Amino acid sequence: MNPTTVGILGMAALVLLIFTRMPVGFLMAIIGFLGFAAVVSWDAALRLIANDMFSTFSSYNLTVIPLFVLMGQLAFHSGISSRLFDVAYRFIGRLPGGLAIATIGACAGFSAICGSTNATAATMAAATLPEMKRYNYKPELATGVVAAGGSLGILIPPSVVFIVYGILTEQSIGKLFLAGIVPGILLTIMFMVSIVIWVRLKPELGPKGTAFSFKEKLTSLAGLGEVIVLFSMVMGGLFAGIFTPTEAGAIGAFGTLVISMVRKKLSGSGFVAAVNETTRITCMIMMIVAGATIFGHFLAVTRIPFDIAHWIAGFNLPGAVIMLMMLVLYFVGGCFIDALALVMLTIPIFYPVVTHLGYDPIWFGVIIVLITQIGVITPPVGVNVYVVSGVARDVPLHVIFKGVIPMLIALIILTLLLIPFPQIALFLPSLIR
Repeated sequence: MNPTTVGILGMAALVLLIFTRMPVGFLMAIIGFLGFAAVVSWDAALRLIANDMFSTFSSYNLTVIPLFVLMGQLAFHSGISSRLFDVAYRFIGRLPGGLAIATIGACAGFSAICGSTNATAATMAAATLPEMKRYNYKPELATGVVAAGGSLGILIPPSVVFIVYGILTEQSIGKLFLAGIVPGILLTIMFMVSIVIWVRLKPELGPKGTAFSFKEKLTSLAGLGEVIVLFSMVMGGLFAGIFTPTEAGAIGAFGTLVISMVRKKLSGSGFVAAVNETTRITCMIMMIVAGATIFGHFLAVTRIPFDIAHWIAGFNLPGAVIMLMMLVLYFVGGCFIDALALVMLTIPIFYPVVTHLGYDPIWFGVIIVLITQIGVITPPVGVNVYVVSGVARDVPLHVIFKGVIPMLIALIILTLLLIPFPQIALFLPSLIR
């Protein structure tokens, strides 16, 4: 059996086994190991899995992941997310659909100190769904907004997907973080506009909330201070070149811990829960990275990524058309495969095509994140939808999926907008060298 056939069979087996709900990281590692053994030899495959597992779990660059995850967990357990929502609610909760708009604002703020879409969705679901239920918001609006707003966690820096993409493609993580800021702000505004339009068409979805005095609004702004300080430390230090992404993660986590202790908002049990959850999330991500590394080496010896790149480049089509074809494949893949796993699986295949066509790798990283955002709220996988469903157990899944449709349209529009206007993402990164 020739290497190409083995590679095709390996990819088909991976896609099929994903539907069994087996952990994606272990699947990629096992199939990559068996495929490498079939193409090269058992001895080589044993050396490969030992080297790749060791190099992944001992990688200094990957230590940035647990640091940013810890930063987000400490922020959640110290109540920063609740204070963000309170600020947004006091300012815009009085508007029709105001609580939903406030939820998007709080999601954006929390995303600035948490790089995980699942963590953002879970945190905001716990903080905002009871409030929206109390004010008689319809379940499709309330749950759909939280699921979609949580996806901002992988676009607004710090983002775990940006970190992994940067390591895989050897691109500057700092520039990738900067590239996500303007699209993140734009998407936040587009989500809010989508809610306004939706509620105007169906006013019963989101009634008005409580009115607050100017003094009460002004007082609540103190809840923004810690987020502004943390985001300024992390992104300001990266932008100025004072420290590396790993050092930024350490400073962010330490800063969050100090702020939580000074405010006396972090209990001992909360600290233990933050560390436990950080360990769980980090192990999951690291295993996916290790498995994808093994699977990527298997694909490399089959020559499939290079053959696909050569085949696509051989089409007598404009680069924009080829890019749209790849985006459609990512969109379909994102409906079935976990966001991080999809990135790890496809970057070795499509990145050479992107660079061959002359597209900017930083811009492509933002496009990839937007596509994976679409994947986390679309069926049948839709991880964020399942996260929100775990909090709102009385809301059927199809209701939540229905609720994300307006935000899904906004995501698609922004993705298509970035193709003819790449400077939306590249303006900030272009300011540093």
